[in-house]
Formats: sequence, C-alpha cells, structure tokens
Amino acid sequence: MAKVSINVDSQCREIIRDVRAGVFKPVYLLMGEEAFYPDMVCQEIIDNCLDESERDFNQTICYGSDVDADTVISAARRYPMMAERQLVVVKEAQLMKDIEQFSLYCANPLDSTVFVVLMHGASADKRKAFYKSVQKVGVVVDSPLVRDYEIANWIISYYHGRGLEIDPSAAQLLGEYAGVNLGTIAVETDKLLKALPEGTVSIKVEDIEKNVGISRQYSIFELTKELSYRNGPKAVKIAAHIGESSKFAMPMAVSALFTHFYRILKYEALLSRDRNPAPDAKARVLGVNPFFFREYDMAVRNYPPQKSTAVISLLNEYDFKGKGGDVSSDTEPGTLLVELVTKILNM
Repeated sequence: MAKVSINVDSQCREIIRDVRAGVFKPVYLLMGEEAFYPDMVCQEIIDNCLDESERDFNQTICYGSDVDADTVISAARRYPMMAERQLVVVKEAQLMKDIEQFSLYCANPLDSTVFVVLMHGASADKRKAFYKSVQKVGVVVDSPLVRDYEIANWIISYYHGRGLEIDPSAAQLLGEYAGVNLGTIAVETDKLLKALPEGTVSIKVEDIEKNVGISRQYSIFELTKELSYRNGPKAVKIAAHIGESSKFAMPMAVSALFTHFYRILKYEALLSRDRNPAPDAKARVLGVNPFFFREYDMAVRNYPPQKSTAVISLLNEYDFKGKGGDVSSDTEPGTLLVELVTKILNM
C-alpha cells in the first residue's frame, strides 16, 4: 500500500480519537480525490463537537453551492450560545468561487469555533493562502485515491485499524468485489461482521465467499494466479466463467491483468540486479503481501522479460478491442477474455 495512504489512515484515526475525547482544532480542511476519509472525519466532528441540546443554536451546516465566503465567515465569528463552542461546517466547498477568502478567517480564528471545510472529490490549491493558512492553525486531511493495485494492502491495514485480521487472499477477493471504493469496503465489512459470530477477529476467504457473495474459484485474482503457474485448462475455465457474468467488463479485466504482468516485469528487473533480494525490497517492488511472493517467484520463471513484455503489448491490443475497437459488434466481451488468456498461455 502506498505510504501516503497509510499516513492518511493513521492521521484520521488520531483525529477521531481526539474529537471523541473532546479535543478540537479551530479549523479542519478535509479534501482529496478519495472521499472516504474526509467524509468520515467530518461526520465524527459533527457527532462529537456538540451535545444534542446545544446544536439548535450552535451548529451551522451549509453547502458550497448555497453560500459565499463572507456569510460563512460571519457565522464562524459568532460566539457560542450557552455552550463551550460552536460548529460551522461547509460541505461541497469545492463549489465555492471565493473559497480563498477563508484565509482571512484562518489568520485569526476563534478558539470557540470549530470550522470545517469539506471538499468532495477535490482539493484546495496548495500554492494559495487558504491551504497554507489552515496548515498553520488547524488540520489538513488530503486523501488521495487508492489505486487498484494498492487495494488489498489497504484492506489489510483498514482491518488492522479496526482490531481485525484478514487473510491476504480474502483481502484480494474483497478488493476484487468492491473495487477501489473505500466506502463500499467499509459497508461490506460492517455487514460481514454482523453476519459472523460475535467476537470474530480473523476473516478468512470462506467468510468473504459466504457473506459477501463472490467466489474465489472464479475471480480475476484466481485467474492471475493460474496464469502465473501456467495452469492452462484451469485458467481458460476461469476466464470463460468470468466472461459469463452480467457484471463483467473487459477493460477492468485487462487492467487487472496488466497490473499483474507489470509487477512480474518489475520483479524481473529487481532480480536482474540482485538474485536474492531482501523481503522488504520485494514488497516495495511488487506492492503485495509477502504471502504472494511464492507465486511471483514462479511467474518470473514462466514469463521471462521478453514474454512479459509481449504479454503487456497483447494486453494493450485487447484493451483497445474491449473498448469496441477492431472487433465486430456481435463479439461477446467474455469471448475476448478467453481468447486473450489462450494467447498468453501460448506465448
């Protein structure tokens, strides 16, 4: 998992611990392409900043499409009524044309106001005054997208943060089902824990298969594994089954295969410099849990650099075909996947 994603997760858990303990910063700027962490922190602040009885007079929640900076700043400069603090939240703040004016408030924020600016799927300009002023007096949460090749490690880290352990194969399977939507993963995790016996802390593949509704036997994750070992009959069978799914999309399958073979190529480059690299060096290059090292050790033997490069070239060709290029209109996407897998195996 990318180090920046780990840092954001750790930062947000620390912020949440503070707000639940009644410790608040004067200003929060919650932003980034991935909305999961900014939304989570914003809701925790709303839930913990004021008692229910204090909210009528001391809580202002508005939306960037409906307000201007002057109105929001005026609200933030008010003093709380019969309460220790007041809360002012601007959601969808990326829609404001004058958001930079918030730097004027941040130059001298009130200790009795908790001011939250939530940008959904967007970020403030880091070169300008507003972002820099929040850094000085408050907290910035900048949440980047988690890439598809990072998602399994993100899931493992997320579960660890919740006091749970998840088998790496189970994390891969859940990631394949949910994609890179962190909110979906959180929802599925909550549903999973409700379905499992109370007190369960270790999640296995079987738990994901039974309660989330995805089979490891016929997954892209299992397909890449069989390709690594050049198990032709099983790989083709899995490809055919995947292609029959109503949710199947050729571009997504090609993307997963590209990530896999690009890892193989990078691993080969590492081995060309060091035939016996340390586990941490392998982890940095492959971006996978050590649980999967054995598979990649086999894959580099089955797909030496020339073959890996040829496979990647083939994937580019089938990415084009999967998006409607150079194929007849009646060609089924599932047929393309079987054709692609067969060509890979025959290289």
